[in-house]
Amino acid sequence: MSADPAAFPDRDTVADKLLALGDGDKAYLSLLMQNPQQDENLLEGLALSLDRASTARFLNSLKLEKLGEWLGETAPARLQIRLMECARSSQHAAHAAFRAGLTRSGGLERAYPKA
Repeated sequence: MSADPAAFPDRDTVADKLLALGDGDKAYLSLLMQNPQQDENLLEGLALSLDRASTARFLNSLKLEKLGEWLGETAPARLQIRLMECARSSQHAAHAAFRAGLTRSGGLERAYPKA
């Protein structure tokens, strides 16, 4: 029985925290983003939360834009490209709303300034 410390927060927990995005959830996610070993769990949770939003009966695009904006402002530079890849992985309106918030935050431009 091997304990894998990088697999601690499962993608369901991360997805729930991303969709709720309260103050406690933001603190948890910020702490999660500080550890590079947790990047895969964060991105899998993000993909699951976007999938859940795209299959929901009601699309809360404002909430998804706020999520994208918060992640773009908070996530370290090493995650910015991967966040944009998640945002561009589908043409669904949920992904478009997340992508709009992520673009508005300017995180990718701060992480990788134009030459």
